[in-house]
Amino acid sequence: MPIATVNPATGETLTTYPQMSPEEVERRLVQATTAFREHRLTDFPQRARLMVRAADLLDADRDTVAALMTTEMGKPVAAARAEAAKCAKAMRWYAEHAASLLAEEAPSDADAHDSGASRVSVVHRPLGVVLAVMPWNFPLWQVVRFAAPALMAGNVGLLKHASNVPQTALYLEDLFRRAGYPEGCFGTLLIGSGGVEAVLRDPRVAAATLTGSEPAGRAVAAVAGDEVKHTVLELGGSDPYVVMPSADLEKAARTAVTARVQNNGQSCIAAKRFIVHADVYDAFAERFTAAMSALTVGDPMDEKTDVGPLATEGGRADLEELVDDAVEQGATVLCGGARPQGLDRGWFYQPTVLADVRPGMRIHHEEAFGPVATLYRVAGLDEAVDLANDTPFGLSSNVWTRDQDEVRRFTRDIEAGGIFFNGMTASHPAFPFGGVKRSGYGRELSAQGIREFCNVTTVWHGQDGQE
Repeated sequence: MPIATVNPATGETLTTYPQMSPEEVERRLVQATTAFREHRLTDFPQRARLMVRAADLLDADRDTVAALMTTEMGKPVAAARAEAAKCAKAMRWYAEHAASLLAEEAPSDADAHDSGASRVSVVHRPLGVVLAVMPWNFPLWQVVRFAAPALMAGNVGLLKHASNVPQTALYLEDLFRRAGYPEGCFGTLLIGSGGVEAVLRDPRVAAATLTGSEPAGRAVAAVAGDEVKHTVLELGGSDPYVVMPSADLEKAARTAVTARVQNNGQSCIAAKRFIVHADVYDAFAERFTAAMSALTVGDPMDEKTDVGPLATEGGRADLEELVDDAVEQGATVLCGGARPQGLDRGWFYQPTVLADVRPGMRIHHEEAFGPVATLYRVAGLDEAVDLANDTPFGLSSNVWTRDQDEVRRFTRDIEAGGIFFNGMTASHPAFPFGGVKRSGYGRELSAQGIREFCNVTTVWHGQDGQE
């Protein structure tokens, strides 16, 4: 894929960038290594001042960077502004909390003395240069939720962003530079996916984080494993959205629409499989389908647009294949199921609801990355749990119930990194985020996220002063 800005609403190529030469990549690796030697020695107040300054600049740039994201990957501009605001919020959260999250810890005196020590402490030291391989769907947020904790921990970052959002990648590098970070603390590498392995194998790179597809995750994990380097992977998701009889049905149906079509349906944590108890299935399906049908599809720069285009032409083709396969095997289209009329330019697809989906269909096990929902009818809690877990993914999940016994069962039995009751999945800087199974490993955000790229070090002091 060329490194280029291609407007998904029109299919027009606006800007193309050459890949950085090996010499330029080397220069940036040297910069990052040099910057780490200095940045690791700064204290938390110094780091916090820089991070807050970056947040202030991002707030001031909100409208500009929102338009840039919408141009590059097609999300509705109102959602793009919200993404920028969320990034600034996360920056300030880590600026405020990093010192306490990474504070020195002390095991009990009894355990210290039992080990023969006068004192034992646990400290969190930065690892070094971290390579971030990031996707296009949340081109600002995916990066910031790595960069804010990593920089506050004393690491430095090298960003290999998706090739269809190069201007957003360059904006992020410039943002941290304008905030006062030394050259090399956060840099962008305009390289293709084929150039990632060489950077990851470079001994100056200590670790990597990737958000993206399962094949991309496997490739990075294989190289990192061969080099014995730490990685965090956040991969795909096919999140269940379970509705039980005790649910607030109106709210569940209304929230389901947002949960499915947020970011034009291109979100790993979007609800994708809607598993509804037979007692309320018909009522939910009617409300949900009507609301999906009423969404406005169109120009993402228009404030009234609910759903914009898919980010890439290939992404739309993949989605069409999944829907067509399901229909050919007997799925029922309750709404959508085709490209919208009157939008001949760009990569648009109608919000779609499919019923009568069965395990043999591709869409049952593959991630539908676009505004397509699948509906399932279940007879009870056990069947709902089994169906929720009948996926290779385990990123997050949504459950609607007011029955506390059901809450306990779903909490115990659903295989996912998050369970959201009576609401939709969302990431927040204070809560750990990540998945299980083929959704990846490791955690972003919260204390767990900032510690992922730290050397957790035991410091032991002998009783006679000899260490």
